[in-house]
Amino acid sequence: MAEIISPFFNFNKIKMNIYISNLSYGATDADLTELFAGFGEVTSAKVITDKFSGRSRGFGFVEMADDNEGQKAIDQLNGAEYDGRNLVVNVAKPRERRNNFDGNRGGGYGGGYGSRR
Repeated sequence: MAEIISPFFNFNKIKMNIYISNLSYGATDADLTELFAGFGEVTSAKVITDKFSGRSRGFGFVEMADDNEGQKAIDQLNGAEYDGRNLVVNVAKPRERRNNFDGNRGGGYGGGYGSRR
């Protein structure tokens, strides 16, 4: 059977999104890229920062081009010491959708018709 070649999606590689926590507050995107590059192709690396102070929040995400390489990285780096801290490395879970009907989030003040006197 002939291999299907698509310019939009590489069927031979499945991307893996990895969550890393317990990072030192000095860790950068480049540090994460360097740390994971030894296991395979890193397509993106991002240390999450506080939007007001710009300081690291101590966790980040790495996306690897290949699922198998990502799993090897998780197996080797979970619990490993990096910059004086023991990393926690897992497959990233999809972000849970939040609604605005939690009770404490305001909203629900009507349809904007105002007073009809």
